[in-house]
Amino acid sequence: MIELYLYLVKAHPLLSSAIQVAVLGMLGELTAIRITRENWFFFGPGPWKFIIKLVIWAFLGITFKYAFAGFFGFTSALVAKGFWPASADTNIIMKAFSVSLFMNLLFGPVMMLFHRITDNLIEHKDMNWNSLQKAWLTLFWFWIPAHTLTCILPSHLQVGLAALYSFILGIILGYFTKSAKAVSV
Repeated sequence: MIELYLYLVKAHPLLSSAIQVAVLGMLGELTAIRITRENWFFFGPGPWKFIIKLVIWAFLGITFKYAFAGFFGFTSALVAKGFWPASADTNIIMKAFSVSLFMNLLFGPVMMLFHRITDNLIEHKDMNWNSLQKAWLTLFWFWIPAHTLTCILPSHLQVGLAALYSFILGIILGYFTKSAKAVSV
C-alpha cells in the first residue's frame, strides 16, 4: 500500500495533492463541525454544497503543491541576493523554517481569505472578519511550526503531511470552539 501511495505522489504530484487535501481537509472541516454541533452536518440538503467544498479543497491542494515548490525557490533566491542568511541554504532546519515562515506569511493569509470567501459564498454567510483574524493567528502557533517539519521531508511527501495537518487542525479548532461556547454560556 505504501508503495502505491509513493508511486502516485511521485508520478501524479498535482492530482495526488488535490485528492489528499480534498479528502483530509474536508474530513477535518466535517470533524470540527461534528465536535462543535455534536452531530454530523454536510452543509444542507443535497450533495451540491458538499461537492463544491470538496472541489475548493482539491484546488487548494494544487496551490499547496505550487506553494511548497515556489517558496523553496523564493528562499534560495533571497539567500543568493543576500537578503536572507546563508544558513537557509546550508542548514536543513534553517531552510525548512525559512520556507515555512515565508510561505505562511505571504501565501497563508491570501489562501485563508480565498477559502473563507468561497466557504461563505457556498454557505450563504456574511464575512466574519473576527473569525478570519483568529484563523490567521493559526499561521503563527500552528502552521509555521508544522510546516517547518513538513519542509524537512522530501517534496513528494510534503502536501500529504500538510493535508494531515489540516485534518488535525480541524479537530483542534473544533474543541477550541466547543470549549469557548461552553465558557460563554
